[in-house]
Amino acid sequence: MVLMKMKFPFEKRVKLAQGLWLLSWTAAVAGAITFTLGCILKTELRKRQEVMENSDIHIVPNTLMLVGLASLGINYFASKICQDALDAGKFPLWKNFLKPYFACSCFFTVLMLLSVIMSFAMKGSLERSLKGGLKNGIRYYKDTDTPGRCFQKQNIDRLQMEFQCCGNNDHRDWFEVQWISNRYLDFSSKEVKDRIKSNVDGRYLLDGVPFSCCNPSSPRPCIQYQLTNNSAHYNYQYQTEELNIHLRGCREALVHYYMGLMNTIGAGVLSVFLLQSSVLVSLRLLQTSMEALEGNENTEIETEGYLLEKGIKETIMEYVDPVLKFLLLTNQVEEGGDETAPA
Repeated sequence: MVLMKMKFPFEKRVKLAQGLWLLSWTAAVAGAITFTLGCILKTELRKRQEVMENSDIHIVPNTLMLVGLASLGINYFASKICQDALDAGKFPLWKNFLKPYFACSCFFTVLMLLSVIMSFAMKGSLERSLKGGLKNGIRYYKDTDTPGRCFQKQNIDRLQMEFQCCGNNDHRDWFEVQWISNRYLDFSSKEVKDRIKSNVDGRYLLDGVPFSCCNPSSPRPCIQYQLTNNSAHYNYQYQTEELNIHLRGCREALVHYYMGLMNTIGAGVLSVFLLQSSVLVSLRLLQTSMEALEGNENTEIETEGYLLEKGIKETIMEYVDPVLKFLLLTNQVEEGGDETAPA
């Protein structure tokens, strides 16, 4: 069953070739933009890699960069094909190239669509990565003298100030870790000794947060220590008064930021996908309408173009069967070689 069959008079073929040439260069620019968007997303993710537990999320920008570069090559050849389309002597030279070209183009176009889907669906993976990364970042906040963690405190402080957040889930995460180094504790002090003894792990825990959690827009001077002790501060109620520190957790803030970025990029790449699909459909119609002129001296006759000569299933199998036969033949040769090998 022929899919999307259309008639193409000479004038219509000329307009199709000219319009497709312009469309292919537009798609090439869009491919460059896709590559740039992938680079921007990867850069933003690498900036916060110290609070990300794994690098699975990088599959999205890596895929965007790959399909962006592939789009440049695909559309460059599409523009060259359009230039030769109306020349009866040059176009047949592309005949053997077009079949693998369309297979490669369809693969990368589908990959572009998958990158769009992944950019909308990576929220769960991003949350898991940030959950573990921020947890470790808070745990190692005090280890400024430990190689490999010297800048952990600086990174966490900058993160909390930039995104106006505090802790992993909220500010109470700081109550569960010792975030003040032993180097800055006076162990001759009774208060310090009591706090360490009161904890089974021998850690110095307190109901306080680092200065980077403070909200600069609060009219009251920052209360960062003894947050849960109402009597430690004048006119202060922990349960009812709005704290003058950031209440939002950094995981929530970062997920909101990155998902907003990826959703915006995903919408842009979806537009590029639709443009790229239009190029492939138009090029296929031009190809089939020009192939009908083979062996005909009159190049100005009306021809027919189509998207697929057979059904979708038959067309896919036409491409897949040679690959399967090659793999099967290779496997048989290897098995035969093993049987004849000396003991």
